Amino acid sequence: MKDRSIIHLDMDAFFASVEQLDNPEYRGKPVIVGGTPEGRGVVSAASYEARKFGVFSAMSAARARQLCPGGIFVRGNMDRYVEVSHQIGSIFDSFTPLVEPLSLDEAFLDVTGCLKLFGDAETIARKIKDQILEETGLVASVGISHNKFLAKLASDMDKPDGFVVIPKGKEKEILAGLPVGRLWGVGKKCDAVLAGAGVKTVANLLAYSPTALEILIGTERAAHLRALAVGQDDRPVIPDTSAKSIGNEVTFAEDISDSDELKHVIANLADKVAWRLRRSDLQCKTITLKARFADFTTNTRAKSLPEPTDSTVEIRDVAWDLFDTKLKRGGRSIRLVGVAVSGFSDQAIQGNLFQDKDKEEDKKIDRVMDKLAEKYGRGTLKRGR
Repeated sequence: MKDRSIIHLDMDAFFASVEQLDNPEYRGKPVIVGGTPEGRGVVSAASYEARKFGVFSAMSAARARQLCPGGIFVRGNMDRYVEVSHQIGSIFDSFTPLVEPLSLDEAFLDVTGCLKLFGDAETIARKIKDQILEETGLVASVGISHNKFLAKLASDMDKPDGFVVIPKGKEKEILAGLPVGRLWGVGKKCDAVLAGAGVKTVANLLAYSPTALEILIGTERAAHLRALAVGQDDRPVIPDTSAKSIGNEVTFAEDISDSDELKHVIANLADKVAWRLRRSDLQCKTITLKARFADFTTNTRAKSLPEPTDSTVEIRDVAWDLFDTKLKRGGRSIRLVGVAVSGFSDQAIQGNLFQDKDKEEDKKIDRVMDKLAEKYGRGTLKRGR
């Protein structure tokens, strides 16, 4: 198979950087985007000035305040972040059709077929990085290699404002001294199991008996990690296609067991998902709740509605019901929770002769809140329970 030229581009502290861009008085200061310390919210993003204090995404806002008393807490403006993300995506599209977004702030680009037109991968990556800075005022970190795993690894090696290339033939040398936790698929639990067996670096992993490794972590995972340890990753860059689902999830810095706090987070996630539906003129029939527990087991529970909806309250209430009656949590702490919707239909073709008055009122409130969000940013106004 012909060697690929893959670029992974990651915007540095994206949400916080946009806030610093739009608010010059924030520049050079610790900016923390997300919940406020007075509430139960979590950190969505932290500027590098805040990260020096130990503040990271998914940490509770209250904990962030303890670590960084002088931090500037802002609710954030998702409309603005989406706008800038689309602007950056347009730059990607001008170089290659093979763009795989991972989130608003990072993407893989396969530029293998564009080398004769724009130059080698390093030249293309430099052009993209410079164009993003020129057009948006934001800084990106770039990783370049012959597969996705190595490109993403490279983009994270010299943040912020990084530009790292892992050339073919050098991958084993670069990987050998890295912590084994840098391999995809090694979470906290797996990392602890490997460390207990003396496997702390990638070199340790390769020196470990393949049979013993299979016994330790399972045949499939052992094969997967051994392939990554020598720089092998055959996954193609898959361009973005029409979404089959819309979802939001959050991973907590510390596992949460309090049901009220978890339901508060679920309500916020449902609000974001419903807003994205309305923004896309879509309605959904299926709501899915996802939860990952402290032991890394993951449960998903779903419910389909008789009629499609884009209502914040309806999606929230279904997600709450799934949490209360179907999740079978048994009091276990949760490290990740997510809400997703699927089974889409176009709003324009929907209609019901007998309208539910409560649902109609909810829709009116949704429209008012969407208008306020467009003007003042999401999070300005929140629904009561």
